[in-house]
Amino acid sequence: MASFTSKDVARMAGVSQSTVSYVMTGKRSISEKTRQKVLAAMEQLTYEPHAGARSLAGRRTQVIGLVVPFDAEGKAATLLPFIETIAHCARERDYEVLLVTADQGSAGLRRLAGRALCDAIVLMDILEHDERVPVAAELGVPVVLVGVPADPAGLHCVDLDFEEAARLAVDELAGTHHDEIIVVNWRAGVSERRANFAVRFLRSAHRQAEARGIPLTVVEPADGRYEPPVDRILAGHAGGRLGLVVPNGAMVVPLMHALRRHDVVPGVHISVIGVSPDREAGEYTNVSEEPRDVSRTAMDTLFRLLDPVPGPEIPAIQLLAPRLTRRGTVMR
Repeated sequence: MASFTSKDVARMAGVSQSTVSYVMTGKRSISEKTRQKVLAAMEQLTYEPHAGARSLAGRRTQVIGLVVPFDAEGKAATLLPFIETIAHCARERDYEVLLVTADQGSAGLRRLAGRALCDAIVLMDILEHDERVPVAAELGVPVVLVGVPADPAGLHCVDLDFEEAARLAVDELAGTHHDEIIVVNWRAGVSERRANFAVRFLRSAHRQAEARGIPLTVVEPADGRYEPPVDRILAGHAGGRLGLVVPNGAMVVPLMHALRRHDVVPGVHISVIGVSPDREAGEYTNVSEEPRDVSRTAMDTLFRLLDPVPGPEIPAIQLLAPRLTRRGTVMR
């Protein structure tokens, strides 16, 4: 198979070799017409610029480091929308993504930056007090956090507004005259680690329930398992209008199936509100959680930090507003 070079691309596109380089690195402004000619030639020749050569020419690796929490708890399905969207945004800018597992801690961050393996880093699985954050703030590359720790150390943070998500859910149940709210929590490991989103959600839910004068308790799956704790919920329910808030979107459907096995119909005998992407909500009332929107915003922020342009300053913390959609699982 023939191995083509940037010189071949330049010849086919009818431009100089330096123009091809500028299109790949973005170092100079190139007209859209010329840019499209170069990209078309690259596609026709199936030309893939060598990362090492690009690094030497542009002093960049064209790689984004993505630190993700792969572990024994099986978070891959939850992470997939984030990873897919981040990879797609990277490829749109001619960048690759290098995955690093969060269990490598601060050492993994130092390795990424110290060995010049990437130009910037997206850091996920942020804890309320995360020892990686001050280390990330000292690295010589831009870092964006997906999450909001207690002290961001000057780093840019992007996430869903989990505080507002909790307020929306509590207000919906308060406005429909419920007597009690139970938050069906994430598995025990999430709370024990004090994952930032869980801390923010639960703190806000308690505050809003107190403000609305509704008792609120938190129930976790038994022994940290994935099985919904329906038996304990129903055993502890003394009567009245009970509303369940489920911030872990993957738990909502199993929970509703388990309720129906007990002849308890959501929207008739009990209320259920899940926090999940709209496309996954189906039949239940949900507060929107859109990981793809969060990822796109994080990547847009990252590239603006890599290549600053004139304009308004990037907000230090960007929280995407959730919305509540009624679908029939809240008693009216």
